[in-house]
Amino acid sequence: MPRTQVLIVGAGPTGLVLALWLTHLGVKVRIVDKAAQAGATSRAVAVQARTLELYRPLGLDEAVIEGGQRVTAANFWVRSRRAAYALLGAIGQGLSAYPYLMMYPQDEHERMLAARLAALGVNVERSIEVTAFSQTAAGVTATVGGETQEADYIVGCDGAHSLVRKQVAGDFPGGTYNHLFYVADIQGRGPALDGELHVDLDTTDFLAIFPLKGKGRARLIGTVSDAAADPDRLTFDDVSRTAIEGMKLQIDTVNWFSTYRVHHRVADSFRKDRAFIVGDAAHIHSPVGGQGMNTGIGDAINLAWKLAAVLQGRAEDALLDTYDVERRAFARKLVATTDEAFTVVTSPGAFATFVRTRVFPIVVALAVRLAGVRALMFRTVSQIAVAYPKSALSAGEAGRVRGGDRMAWVETASGDNFEDLDPRSWHVQVHGQVRQTLKDWCAMNRVTLHEHRWTAAAERAGVKRNAAYLLRPDGYVALAVPGGSDRALERYFTARKLRPS
Repeated sequence: MPRTQVLIVGAGPTGLVLALWLTHLGVKVRIVDKAAQAGATSRAVAVQARTLELYRPLGLDEAVIEGGQRVTAANFWVRSRRAAYALLGAIGQGLSAYPYLMMYPQDEHERMLAARLAALGVNVERSIEVTAFSQTAAGVTATVGGETQEADYIVGCDGAHSLVRKQVAGDFPGGTYNHLFYVADIQGRGPALDGELHVDLDTTDFLAIFPLKGKGRARLIGTVSDAAADPDRLTFDDVSRTAIEGMKLQIDTVNWFSTYRVHHRVADSFRKDRAFIVGDAAHIHSPVGGQGMNTGIGDAINLAWKLAAVLQGRAEDALLDTYDVERRAFARKLVATTDEAFTVVTSPGAFATFVRTRVFPIVVALAVRLAGVRALMFRTVSQIAVAYPKSALSAGEAGRVRGGDRMAWVETASGDNFEDLDPRSWHVQVHGQVRQTLKDWCAMNRVTLHEHRWTAAAERAGVKRNAAYLLRPDGYVALAVPGGSDRALERYFTARKLRPS
């Protein structure tokens, strides 16, 4: 086979996003998947605000919004009654252009991504398995569908049983929860199919109803009471009806049904030489908070611009080490957080049951009325708070914005300060006056300069007036310079042996 620059193993959302971004950045890719066809079932439904922000430069945000369902409120049920109601609405108002919770099923998401990739001339090759690969200083040699494929790099987006991970990290430390979960795509009727999120926190059943676009459509996620049951033999008829009947849910059609167990694992390394692991191949955790798919997508975009920079001679190999440092630290923190939340949600103990059924619904319903709490909840769940303060790529501080932070979102007269960001370039943002020397430096180095008028919105967002913020191609702050000096930018690139263009 003709040599490719990046061989991508696995065509779920993570692999598709990686292929899309690399292709957009001018990198030649090949993406293969051993499955004969894309998955028709999925358990991931939430698309977080940070994912939509990262999708924006390629116009993918519009496709998700068009096909998805905004969630305006959450309802908590206990013992067949609605125990609490939390109005969400635009919970992240002033923090993002996407201040809401969006539901867009993974299977539909994958079809959209594959279609966009095909429009760029790259098709997923299915029923093709990577059975082995080896590495040298010159590249990767893989056995793909019985043939030899040479590549500069290989990336495993091949899930929890990743072949690539076995060479990159070996073991997959962690564990498996005892609970057996089910997921079902249904059409039905009832008060819980009103376009809002409904969660039953009963002592005998856990059930979450996620609204999908279209009248009466929903995705159900719940626990199977008999955890020892054979998952392969279960059908929707075997699911307990306690929560379903308690929420007065009438199911007319079950479009599909599947079961799964939840794991909590993080690989000890996300990189070995020219091989990388991304998404579920690198980390898996409980579904609490709708973080899994979004985290994999974040991995893919973090890695994509770095691979492109190295392949195109704008960075040395050391840049690729920052992928492991940045994303593995976040994965460890995420797994620990979701593990704690999952334990509270599913624990059968008397105290945990009391907290889950009596305390939690009321506290959440009251807390979301407070602006500070709403902002904290949104920052945490939406992933806009993900930061890389300990990365070698992060430096400086100006206002409340530090190197490694996602750039603060600011509404402007024409829209916002994210609308012109493009992953094909480094960017400099200044809110206020721009030094002429900085303008000259950006022009000479072909770094896109964004001049924004100083506003009260910028001040509220924590931006410092006249400071220069150097943004990486993925929109994170590489360097914050309070005085807006070009010399600091020049030193930044020289010290890290990077070229902006």
